[in-house]
Amino acid sequence: MTAERLLGGGAPGRWLRAQPQGPAALRRAVRVTVAGCAGFYPCRYGLGDSVIALYAIFGALPLSLFCRIPGGAAQRARTLLLALPAGWVLVTLGTLLAVHAWAAAIGMFVVGFIIAFLTVGGPRPAGLAIAFQLFYVLPCFPPYAPGSLGARLIGLTIGIVLAGLAERLVCPGPPPVPYRTVLADAVAAVAAYSGALADDLRSPTTPPTAAYERQAQAEQAYEAARPVRLPSTERPTSPSARDRALNQARAALWHIRGRLDRLLDGRDGRDGRDGHDGHDGHDGKSAAPAAAALLDHVAASLRADAEALRTGAAPPRVDGLDAALDVFDASRVGERPPPPATRLLRHAMVREVATATWVATEATRIALGGRPPAGERSRPYRQVFWYAFAPAPVLWWRRLGVHLTPRSVHLQNALRTAAALAAARLLVGALDLSHGFWVLLATVSLMRTSASDTRAALRPAFLGTIAGAAVAALMLFLVGDVPAFYAALLPVLMLVGFTLGLVCGPAWMQGLFTLTFIVIFSQLSTPNWHLSEVRLTDVLIGGVVGGIASLLAWPKGGYGALRRDIGDFLARGATACRAVVTEVSGPATDEDPLRPARRAMLLADASCAQYQSEHTHQYTASSGWEAALAAGHFIVYGGDFLLVRHRSEGLAPLPPAAVAALSALSERVAATALRTADAFGTGDVAQVDRTPECLPGGSHPLEVAEQLVPEVTETHLFLASVEAWLLGVADDLSQYRRAVTGSTTV
Repeated sequence: MTAERLLGGGAPGRWLRAQPQGPAALRRAVRVTVAGCAGFYPCRYGLGDSVIALYAIFGALPLSLFCRIPGGAAQRARTLLLALPAGWVLVTLGTLLAVHAWAAAIGMFVVGFIIAFLTVGGPRPAGLAIAFQLFYVLPCFPPYAPGSLGARLIGLTIGIVLAGLAERLVCPGPPPVPYRTVLADAVAAVAAYSGALADDLRSPTTPPTAAYERQAQAEQAYEAARPVRLPSTERPTSPSARDRALNQARAALWHIRGRLDRLLDGRDGRDGRDGHDGHDGHDGKSAAPAAAALLDHVAASLRADAEALRTGAAPPRVDGLDAALDVFDASRVGERPPPPATRLLRHAMVREVATATWVATEATRIALGGRPPAGERSRPYRQVFWYAFAPAPVLWWRRLGVHLTPRSVHLQNALRTAAALAAARLLVGALDLSHGFWVLLATVSLMRTSASDTRAALRPAFLGTIAGAAVAALMLFLVGDVPAFYAALLPVLMLVGFTLGLVCGPAWMQGLFTLTFIVIFSQLSTPNWHLSEVRLTDVLIGGVVGGIASLLAWPKGGYGALRRDIGDFLARGATACRAVVTEVSGPATDEDPLRPARRAMLLADASCAQYQSEHTHQYTASSGWEAALAAGHFIVYGGDFLLVRHRSEGLAPLPPAAVAALSALSERVAATALRTADAFGTGDVAQVDRTPECLPGGSHPLEVAEQLVPEVTETHLFLASVEAWLLGVADDLSQYRRAVTGSTTV
C-alpha cells in the first residue's frame, strides 16, 4: 500500500501531498496505528490482560513513532527485531529496580547515560535511543510487581515484532538514497573538474572557461555530499570501517577540490603570486604535459570510483595513476637550473591531487567491501587505512575513548539526559504521581541540547498539552465509561493525530499525543476526566525538569562547544605543523605527530554536527567557523599525505639550510594558527583585525635550497610539497580572517 493511495484525490489528500513531509508522515502514522492496534486489541479484549496489552502498544509505539532508523524497509525491520533482546533487558531492569524510588532513579541515571552515550555509534543507536529509554522508564514505577515480568516481556515482544513487520510490510515507502550514491555525484563532478583543468594546462593562452564551469559544478556537488546536508539517518557517522572509509574518501575529495581551486587561481594569477613564472612558459615546457597527463589519470581514477560508488561494487585496481605520477616526477628531476619556487609549488599541488586521489580510491574500495592485498600491508598503508585491519569492537572502543572527555558534546548530552531522567524519577516518587511515566516521557522528548532550544520547545508543548487535555476532559465527561467508544476512536485518532502531529508541528503533536494517551488508558482502567488533569500536570513537571537540566548543564549547547573545540583544534594543528616538519626533515619513524590534532578534529566535527542540528543559533558567522574548521582539516589531511610519502619513498634527508628555513616557516604558520585559535575562542573580532596577513614573507625554503643544489632532485620536489602544504595552511587561515572581519560577531 502506498501513501498516494491512502491520500486519495480529495481536498485533504491534496493538502497533505503538498506538505513537505506529508506522505512520509502518513506512512509512519499508518505503521504506528497498525502495529499498535494489532497488539493492543487482541491482548486487551481477547486475552483480557491489561498488562500485556499496555506493553504491546508501548513496545510498538516508540519504535514506530519516535525512532528514525537508517536504511530501507527490510533493514529497518531487521534493526527493530535485533533490538528485542535489549528491550527484554531494559524492561527486566525497570521492573526489578522499581522496588524503591532511589533504586529506580540510580538505575535511570546509569541506563539513561549508557543509552545516550552510545549515540556516538552513529544513526542506528541514536535512532533507537529514545525507545530504549522508554523501555526502562515504563516498568520502573509503582506498583512493584516482579510477578508481572513475564506478562510485560510477552507484551513487549508482541509490540516489537509487530513494529518490525509493519516497517517491512505496511507502507514501506521508497528506499532512501544511500550516501555512497550522493558521494558518487561529487566524485564524478571533481573528476570532470580535473579533466577540464588538464585541458587548460595544454592551452595556456586560452581562458579557462570550461574549468570555471566545472569548478562551480564540483563545488555544488561536494556541498550536497556534506553529511550535514543529508537526513541524520543516512549520514556515515558510525565507527564501522565502511563509514570511516566513506568519510575518508570525502575528505580526500575535499582536498583534491581545494588543490584544484588553487591551481586554477594560480592559472590566472588570482592567488596573489605570478601565474606565469616567466621561466619557460605557463607551466614549464617539460613538466606541463606530464602535469596534464597526471590530472587526466586523476580524472580517470575518480570516474572509476564514482561508477563503483553508484553500483556498489569495489572498483578494480588501476595502475595508470602510479605510472603517471612516476612520469611526472621524472619530468622534473634533473632540471637545470632549478625552476622558480612558484612553479615548483604549483607542481607540488598537482602531486598532492594525485596522492589524495590514491587515498580516495583505496578508501572507496574499503567502503565497498574490498580488502587490500597482502602486499599493500606496508607501514604507510596501515597508517592511513588502519581501520581496515581493526575488528569492529576495536573501532567501537576507539570511538568511545575519543568521547570519554568532558569536552565531548556526546558525553555532555549523556550526562545531561541521565541527570534529568534521574531527577524526574525522584520527583515522581516524592510527589507520588500516579502516571509518572508521562513525566519522564515529557522530560526525554522535550529536552534539547541547549537551553535556548529547550525553551523554544516548551511553549508549543505546553500549549498543545493544555488543548489536548481540555478536549480529553470534555470527552471523558460527556462519554463516561463506554469502552467501545474509546476502542473505536483509538485507531482513527492515532492515524489522523500522528499524521497531523508530524506535519503541523510540536503543538499539534503534544495535543494529539495527550488525547491518544488518555484514550489508551481509558481502556485499561475506569475513565475519569481527572485523567486530563494528571496528564497536563505530568507534562508540565517533565518539561520543567528538562528545562532546568538544559539551563544548568552546558546551556550553550553546540554554540559553546563549537567555539571551544575549533579553537582547540587549531591550537593542536599549530603543534602538528611544527611536528610534521620535524618528522619529515629527518629519517622516517613510527611516530604519529598528527594524533592529538586528529582527536581534536573528531571532537570539533561532533560539535559542528550538534550546532547545525540546533534550531536556535547564537552566532551567525557560519562562514567564519567553517573556514576555521577547513583550515584544521587541511592541516591533518595534508600532513597525512606528506607522512605517507616520506615513509614510503625513502628520500634523502633535506639540506640543513632548507630544514632551517622550513622550520622558520612552520613557526610562522603555527603562530598564526595559535592567534586564530585565540581569536576564535574569545570571539574578539578586534583581535582578528590586528592579526597580520599570515602568508609568510622573506625567503622560501625552496629558494634557499635552490642556492644549494645545481639541479632538481627528488628531495627538492619533496621540499616543495612540504612548503606547499604550509602555505596552504596559511592561506586557509587567512580565509578565516577575511571571513570574520566582515562579520559583526564570531
